[in-house]
Amino acid sequence: MNAQQNDEETPLLQRPEQPTAKTPLPWDQIWILLLLEMPELLSSRTLAPFIPQLIRDIGVTHGDESQVGHYAGILQSSYYAAHTLTIFYWSQLSDHIGRKPVILTALLAISISMFSFGLSKTFFALVVSRVVCGAFDASDSMAKSMLMDITDATNMPKACSYLPIPGTIAGAVGPLIGGSLSRPADRFPDIFGRSEFLKTYSYLLPCSISAFFILTIWLVTYIRLKESVPTKAPLWELIKGGFFGQKPRQPLSNVIVDPAEVKSKPLPLRALLTSKVLSVTASYATTGLFQMGINSVLPVFYATPIELGGLSLEPPRIGTLLAASSVIHGIFQLLFYTRLIDCFGARAIHITGVSSGIPMVILFPVTNALARAYGIGMAVWLCVVVQLMLKTILSMCFPCMVLFIRAAAPNRASLGATNGIAQVAVAVARIIGPASASSVFSYSLQKGHDAWSIYYFFTAIVFLAVGTALSLPRDPSVWEDSQ
Repeated sequence: MNAQQNDEETPLLQRPEQPTAKTPLPWDQIWILLLLEMPELLSSRTLAPFIPQLIRDIGVTHGDESQVGHYAGILQSSYYAAHTLTIFYWSQLSDHIGRKPVILTALLAISISMFSFGLSKTFFALVVSRVVCGAFDASDSMAKSMLMDITDATNMPKACSYLPIPGTIAGAVGPLIGGSLSRPADRFPDIFGRSEFLKTYSYLLPCSISAFFILTIWLVTYIRLKESVPTKAPLWELIKGGFFGQKPRQPLSNVIVDPAEVKSKPLPLRALLTSKVLSVTASYATTGLFQMGINSVLPVFYATPIELGGLSLEPPRIGTLLAASSVIHGIFQLLFYTRLIDCFGARAIHITGVSSGIPMVILFPVTNALARAYGIGMAVWLCVVVQLMLKTILSMCFPCMVLFIRAAAPNRASLGATNGIAQVAVAVARIIGPASASSVFSYSLQKGHDAWSIYYFFTAIVFLAVGTALSLPRDPSVWEDSQ
């Protein structure tokens, strides 16, 4: 144990001797990877505005409005459940056959599932469409794995600073497509009123537009994206050898990574579960759990009546606040993330991000108390702005996690599988976080229950996230140097 600690401390003592020259980013590939960050969010955000009305239209609730949210939750959970069960295997497969084939398969499956969703007339068909999308959607994970492949410790923070840009664009464009183009025959009778097809399939148009955009990304990826895994095993050989057996690997010619740099072979799952990988996975999962919980409760808190503990804000104002927060987050990370990493290191930024959850939670009851006492005035808006700024600081934890995942991988040939383990943990957090936080928030609002229950819940998760973050090294390069 002492030897390991000494190994981890030595590079830190020698940090001033490390070269300061940064490798230029390979922009001919980076811009494609940024495009690949969009399909998952674009597809889900396109569906979000009209899912409640679609559920009413297909009649599964039999007119019971209280069941709309229940069935909408099933649709959301079906995607994440399927994603959780398959993402590791796609990530591990990409270490063997390459990232590009997995990405192309994912983009094609997302497009097909969007067309299928728009053509569905039963709730079962809707669920199947979302399950297919979740089961095959590995594009975001593969984009991050490729980013790890084609960057190094000197330029990866800069590359990560661009990651919020496609998410911001997709998060803004998706709802516009879904909200304005659903039921086009009713909204635009002069243009689509004569189309019986669009009257029958009222939600196909927005689904089709998103699907065609994703197919365009598929085409760009097929033509321009270079493989980042320098050697691959034939798929048929993998199947014959128990799928992930160690088989002969063929060197590839059109790759961006030099095969001489990757002399190792992909490792099995048991060999991947090192203390480093488990530390990163635990930190990633707890941070994701808190962020997903906050994201699900925040709009509900804004909409809840003041007398029950919220702010009584109208939906348009809530949407404006959340959209502005997303844009500010992207701009802040683009301008300052790399500089902060260079000055303070990845662990310091990560711990600061998760620690910002404590004042973020405290501001919930403080904001409500001010609203009760003085109404929605300057003091309340100041608290709201501060809380959203803290949420931006929290969001910087996730690009830090990408740096640690790359450093924790046992070898370069297992980057995809290592990232897959972390993505499984985050996918589970995406399922548990919103459901648990929303349930505790509803419980705290009920008469006779402790109104502070939700704040205790969030505070416990914050301390858990900080605790797991303390096991990370002060700089990801410490782990890479010890390999």
